[in-house]
Amino acid sequence: MDQYQKIRLEKLEAWKERQLAYPGRFEKTHSTVQAKALPDETKDIKTAGRLMAMRVMGKLTFAQIQDDKGKLQIAFQQDHLGKDDYKFFTKKFDIGDFIGVEGSLFTTQKGEKTLQASKAMLLTKSIRPLPEKFHGLQDPELKARYRFLDLLMSEETRERFQTRNKIIKFLRKFLDDADFTEVDTPILQAISSGASARPFETHHNALDIPLFMRIAPETYLKRLVSGGLERVYELGKCFRNEGIDASHLQEFMMLEWYAAYWNYRDNMEFVQKLIQGMVKEVTGGTVIEYQGQKLDFGGQWPEVSYRDLVLEHTGIDLHKIETFEHLKSEIQSKNLEMPLEKYVGLGSLIDGLYKKYCRPHLIQPMFLTMHHHELVPLARRNDDNPNELDMFQVLVNGWEVVKAYSELVDPIEQKKRLLEQAELAKKGDDEAMMMEEDFILAMEYGMPPMSGLGLGVERIIALLTDSPNIRDVIYFPSLRPPKSSELED
Repeated sequence: MDQYQKIRLEKLEAWKERQLAYPGRFEKTHSTVQAKALPDETKDIKTAGRLMAMRVMGKLTFAQIQDDKGKLQIAFQQDHLGKDDYKFFTKKFDIGDFIGVEGSLFTTQKGEKTLQASKAMLLTKSIRPLPEKFHGLQDPELKARYRFLDLLMSEETRERFQTRNKIIKFLRKFLDDADFTEVDTPILQAISSGASARPFETHHNALDIPLFMRIAPETYLKRLVSGGLERVYELGKCFRNEGIDASHLQEFMMLEWYAAYWNYRDNMEFVQKLIQGMVKEVTGGTVIEYQGQKLDFGGQWPEVSYRDLVLEHTGIDLHKIETFEHLKSEIQSKNLEMPLEKYVGLGSLIDGLYKKYCRPHLIQPMFLTMHHHELVPLARRNDDNPNELDMFQVLVNGWEVVKAYSELVDPIEQKKRLLEQAELAKKGDDEAMMMEEDFILAMEYGMPPMSGLGLGVERIIALLTDSPNIRDVIYFPSLRPPKSSELED
C-alpha cells in the first residue's frame, strides 16, 4: 500500500465518523445532462456521480462530477455550506470518489451551467488514485484489461462503446422490421459444427459427456427453419480456439440469420441494404475513414469471383485443380511461400492460399462470389458449375465481414460431405466439421430452400469507430493474466 492509499484510508475514517459509510442508495432526481437542461434557480436537484476534478479557490471550490450521461460542474461555497462543512468537503473529498450533491442551478459568468451545492455526501471512497488526468491509460493492453478505468478516463472510449450499442440496436431493428424472429441456440454443443474452426472443449459433469463451445449457431438455426420458423436470427457469442490478430479473437459476437425460400443473391441484396443503412445511421453518410484510408460503402458494390481473384494474385487457376497434391505441386512450382505441412485437405489449402495472397488486397467494400466447392461443406453447389458454390463474402479492409450462401438441404449429399470432413479430421485437420446425426435427421424430415448469413459484429463496429483492433470494441477481451504490479508501473 502506497502513501496515497494510506491518506485516502485516513480520510475514509473521517467520513465514517461523520456519516454512514457506503450508504445503500442515493435518491438521484436528475442525471448530469438532465440537470444542465433545466433553467437557472431550479431548486431541490439531487444528482450523483464520480468526482473528476476539484479547484479550490479560498471560500469557493469548483468541482466536476461525471455519470454515464455526461458531466456537471458543482460549486461548493462556504457561504452556502457553512464554514465547517465547506472545510471538511474540500479536505476529505478526493478525485475518484462517488459523491451525492443537492442544490440549485445557476450559470457562471463563463456560461457554465453549475449546481450550487447546499448538501453533499460521500457515497463511495476511491481508495486508489485514478490514472493521470489528461492521459489516462495509454498502453493498449492495460486499456483492454482494465476497461473500467479506460471507460472512466476516456471520452473516446465511452463514445466507441455507445456506437457499439447503437449498431447492435440497429441490427435487431432492421431484422425485426424484415419479419425475422430472434431466437437463441445452445452455446454448449455435443457436436462442433457450422464452420471450419478448432473448438474449445469442456465436460458436462451432471450428464458426464464431453461438450464443445459453439463455433457457430448454424445447424441449430437451420433446425428451426425446418421446424417452420421461416426467418430466424441469433445475435450472440461464438468461440474458436485459434490465433489472435487485429480481426480475430477466440470469443466474439456473431450475427447469423436464415431465410426460407431465399438464395444467396437475395441475401446479397439484403445485407448490402443493411450495412449501408447502418453506416448512414452511425456516420450520416456512406464514406468513412478507417486508419487513414477512405472506405466507400455507397452505390452497388463490385463483385469478383473467387477463381478470378486467386488467378490474379497467384497465377493458379482453381478450375484446373482437382486434388490436394495437384495444388501443392502448383504452389511449389510458382515458388509461393506457404507452410504446406500445416494443411491436410484441398479446401484448407485453397483457403490458406487465398488468405495469404488475395484477401489483404481487398480494401473497398466488395462481394467475393462463386467459391471453390471444397471450401464450405454446408453450402449448395451451383447448378451451372458444380465445382463452385452459390456463395458470397463481403470483404472490407482485407477483413471478411460477411459470409453467406445458399444452403445445402439435400440430406444425402450433406451426409456424404460431413463423412468426408470426418476423414479429414482423422488425418489431422483440427478445423474439419464433425458428423452431426441430429442435423441430418432434421434435414431428412425436410428443409425448405434457404439462404443463411454470418456477420462479424465486432469487425463492423471496429470499422465504424476507426478502431485498429477488434478488442478495442469488446468490453472485456481475452488476455493473458496480469502482472500484479502493472498498474503501479
